[in-house]
Amino acid sequence: MNDTVLVLNAGSSTLKYALYAGDGSALERDKLEHNGRLDDFCRHLAELLERLGADNLRAVGHRVVHGGPEYSAPVRLNATHIEALRRLTPLAPLHQPHNLAGIDAVSRLLPGLPQVACFDTAFHHAQPMLAQWLGLTRELHQSGMRRYGFHGISYEYIATQLPDHLGAKADGRVIVAHLGSGASLCAMRNRRSVATTMGFSTLDGLLMATRCGNLDPGALLHLMQARGMDATAVADLLYQGAGLLGVSGISGDMRTLLASDAPAAREAVDLFCYRVQREIGSLAAALGGVDALVFTGGIGEHAHEIRERISVGLSWLGSDLTILTLPTDEESMIAQQTAQLCP
Repeated sequence: MNDTVLVLNAGSSTLKYALYAGDGSALERDKLEHNGRLDDFCRHLAELLERLGADNLRAVGHRVVHGGPEYSAPVRLNATHIEALRRLTPLAPLHQPHNLAGIDAVSRLLPGLPQVACFDTAFHHAQPMLAQWLGLTRELHQSGMRRYGFHGISYEYIATQLPDHLGAKADGRVIVAHLGSGASLCAMRNRRSVATTMGFSTLDGLLMATRCGNLDPGALLHLMQARGMDATAVADLLYQGAGLLGVSGISGDMRTLLASDAPAAREAVDLFCYRVQREIGSLAAALGGVDALVFTGGIGEHAHEIRERISVGLSWLGSDLTILTLPTDEESMIAQQTAQLCP
């Protein structure tokens, strides 16, 4: 069998894929748009798998957004695992169906080919239990209602890169800002997750492209009781109609907002930066100080103005704070983990 590993990173609107040789080098990378339509997603994936063929692949590694309380590390998939992941779909309704569609497509089109699931939630399993509580009842916590955190594959990759860029500070108090259309922060000590801004779902924490971030639960009760919105309408608002798009009324794309002269666009950008600064303060408290701040993700890597505005507001953290930008590479991390489980 060929030593090539295929990585599928299925998002809510795109399918990113990459091929890696046995030595870990990338052979091919691309991104396909499917705009959230599962039929388009499945068609793109079927064409890709037909072109590659089972004889040319050693294994397939998948990004899976939610691993629930059970999965704290990557796993080589079997039917039991797949059904367990399917039951977690209500916890990540935008992403889990696409993750599972990729797994199902490989099972159907290339049966027998080993598959590995790598979880966005797994990196945060190391957090102290206090950081995982929602403040609901003990029964609900034990049933799985807890703070999970996401973007863990990205954070794990960045954690592997820190020694090369921070030296001794790599194992100190580090906050990583994964800023993209989905955005979150992670506080690390000894390159392990201590706290993060996303919680039970991918809605929590920072303002995002179309997601609201932190929200008073009373606002949800108001929408349903006083505004007459049902659960579906509220979900559509929180996932698709809020965030930068909702605040600006123009776009959820940071590039569009930065290029706009509209006051509402500036207000949306201001709110984004304010929320990041405020949450950095919260994570600094959890760490007892900060030695380094790392920007990554589409906005974090490419929007210099956003990095500058956030950083200027952090002078209170002290002059010894190291600030740097590192590109993330989720696909490379998945490829490494897949190769380890499929020797």
